[in-house]
Amino acid sequence: MSSDTNTSYDPNKGYIALLGWSLNAVEALDKFDRRYVVVAPDWAESYCEEHDIPYLPWNFERLNDRSMEIAQTLKDKGVDVAIPLFEETVEWAGAINAVLMDKPRLFGQAMLLRDKALMKRRAQLGGIRVGIFEEAHDKEDVIRFLKRVNQTLLKLDGDPNDPIHLKAFDKAGCLGHRVIRTPDEVDTIPDEEFPVLMESHLDGWEFAVEAWIHDGKIRFLNISEYVTLGYSVFVPASPELEKYRPQITQQIEKLIKTFDIDFGFVHPEYFVTADGEMYFGEVAYRPPGFKVFELLERVYGFNAYQAMVLAFDPKTTEEEITSFFPKEVVDAKCYAGCFGVYPRRRVVSRLEIPEETEDHEYYESNDLAPPLQDTVTKRTAFGTHWGLLYFKGDDPHRLRDLLKHQEELDFYV
Repeated sequence: MSSDTNTSYDPNKGYIALLGWSLNAVEALDKFDRRYVVVAPDWAESYCEEHDIPYLPWNFERLNDRSMEIAQTLKDKGVDVAIPLFEETVEWAGAINAVLMDKPRLFGQAMLLRDKALMKRRAQLGGIRVGIFEEAHDKEDVIRFLKRVNQTLLKLDGDPNDPIHLKAFDKAGCLGHRVIRTPDEVDTIPDEEFPVLMESHLDGWEFAVEAWIHDGKIRFLNISEYVTLGYSVFVPASPELEKYRPQITQQIEKLIKTFDIDFGFVHPEYFVTADGEMYFGEVAYRPPGFKVFELLERVYGFNAYQAMVLAFDPKTTEEEITSFFPKEVVDAKCYAGCFGVYPRRRVVSRLEIPEETEDHEYYESNDLAPPLQDTVTKRTAFGTHWGLLYFKGDDPHRLRDLLKHQEELDFYV
């Protein structure tokens, strides 16, 4: 499987380092015309050796005195660009690319794309609408913020509080995300979760965007529609959300300018309010969760990891990038979505896919595993799903209702 031994790669194209372990990304690159190397922790080594995958061991702890070693090693190998596959490798990619491309500001940019508080400040400076946000260092800060937000909203005594959201500064999406409505709920937050970012609640339709950028321009823009945040998503979005595409495109162009993004891939989240205003939630500089890349391949037929390589590679030509991407929405063959399964019972003994799910014409497959333990750990915050169900079909509204309905079913009994 190795691209060091196969000669199908084009020597005029970039040499790519993938930061982090993703089998789907490796398989995509193995079928592509770029030479690549996987930079992953030592546990990936035996698999890479067995399958002839070019590999470099590196443990992505916090950046420290030894951090620049990996950049130098990759530079000596002739690597042109490092691509982050996970949230934890975004700042590493920034640090490495600053060396490989001799552009020191790429590291600073990566830090902005990692730290949610810095990110919001930068967005605000760029004239992008954000909700009210603040950093909290302890529980007192959270209680103060909750009171102040609700005072600002002119709540009267006895009115229910508007919730606030707590998020870890530098974790992916839903990890460490809590919704707080009352001062009593603040007591449930463990001290080690601080410091956190606090945000006011935005009422609106939340959605995500995947945008491939090359030469400072958007080359492909997908809108992912959340059915329920943390549970389900489908692509492309329904016509009701797609009608905002011109506004969304403007927002992404603003984001590119504000964060000074010249190349690569961004995955931001937004809210559109009832009166059509767009609010920025956050942005990630890595592939989205919930297998959206795989959903896009089902819908459009192009490989999103290969697309990412094209967007990152400084040696990609204009002709190559324009011929790679299909036309958004128009070229979509179907709608594809997935649903993250969480056990709904406290004690489970086996996996059982409900007949109504399995027999539905839109149902495709699942990657659910039988339970390893009987007792389901209590979900803190948004938690991690136990696996995904995949669906595809022609009607976005039927698909949306089907994804929503899965929330009422038991998959672990």
